[in-house]
Amino acid sequence: MAEQTVKKNQDNLFRFIDKDTIQSEKITAPRYSYWASVFRVFFRKKINIVLICVFLLLLLGAFIVPAIEPYNAYENIRDAKTFNLNPKAAMDYFNGFSIKWLLGSGPMGNSIFLGIMASARTSLVLAVICAAINMTVGIIIGAVWGYSKRFDQVMLVIYNIIANVPDILMLAVLVYVIGSGFWSFVFALTITGWLGIAYFFRTQVLIIRDREYSLASRCLGTPIPRMISRNILPFLTSVIVTLLATQLPGYISSEVFLSYIGVGLSAEVPSLGRMIQEGQSAFLVYPWEFWPPVAIAAAITIILYVLGQNLADASDPRTHM
Repeated sequence: MAEQTVKKNQDNLFRFIDKDTIQSEKITAPRYSYWASVFRVFFRKKINIVLICVFLLLLLGAFIVPAIEPYNAYENIRDAKTFNLNPKAAMDYFNGFSIKWLLGSGPMGNSIFLGIMASARTSLVLAVICAAINMTVGIIIGAVWGYSKRFDQVMLVIYNIIANVPDILMLAVLVYVIGSGFWSFVFALTITGWLGIAYFFRTQVLIIRDREYSLASRCLGTPIPRMISRNILPFLTSVIVTLLATQLPGYISSEVFLSYIGVGLSAEVPSLGRMIQEGQSAFLVYPWEFWPPVAIAAAITIILYVLGQNLADASDPRTHM
């Protein structure tokens, strides 16, 4: 009886299956999403959530506040009593509390708060446009540059000529020649800004273009555009994010610095650099004119850089192993 019970239990451990060749070829594996894994690693750091919340507040202020109440730097220029008022004095003069005078007034009676919000919007829009143009052109040119030897010879000559000219000097000359409007400044930042990105990607492509899978694709006659889009760029995702993390705050810093030295955006375009320049001469006497634009410019660049670096670390495939 005991032997029959043991035999019955052993039989329950196994069962017969049909010999279905289609079913036998199926492999079951858990679903994996690369970007879902990236964001899971990214949001694991609490500092990223805090920085994103702060950055969203800055974005809301930069795009909503100027839309509700447009900034006019010369609205009170005829009333000398409004010049250089601290926040309390400005609110007393303009009949009570108002977010418009939360940071006081500037040297021409302008609202410091509205000026900072409008200037932050200018900097963010400028950085996004320039980054989109330079990154797109730089990645495409750099990928082709790394594959084509003839193109490589021509581009190396162009790069060696332009790279020896200081960026600030070239930007200043271009702004003087074509003007200091917003789109003129975008043109000055993008006419050669993609070249350094392209050269960087050229070196990355040279490193991975001769790996076994790329050589196999080349032997099979795979077109170069398909090899670049399928074999090269997917392996450079973390590199692209890392470079973008440095490009966005870099354009904001360039705009602030060039406007600060007087060769940046024109006077009718709100600029953090110009506000810092105007408040520098009297920052000991009227500190509310100097430190708020400095703090906002620093906050935007630091937040973008830290978030970009953390996203680049999260997008590194080695963090998903």
